[in-house]
Amino acid sequence: MGKFPLADEVLVQMAICRKCKARNKTGTVKCRKCGSPYMRQKRKDKRVKK
Repeated sequence: MGKFPLADEVLVQMAICRKCKARNKTGTVKCRKCGSPYMRQKRKDKRVKK
């Protein structure tokens, strides 16, 4: 992805709330912003417009 593989690894290790799109730590159960339990892992692949 970028120049620094260690930084890329840390940036990918986060959870995204499906309701409010807030960034959270990886092991969280509820969102820190809205309290929603619906979380997903951040995408690891690079998405490009076609």
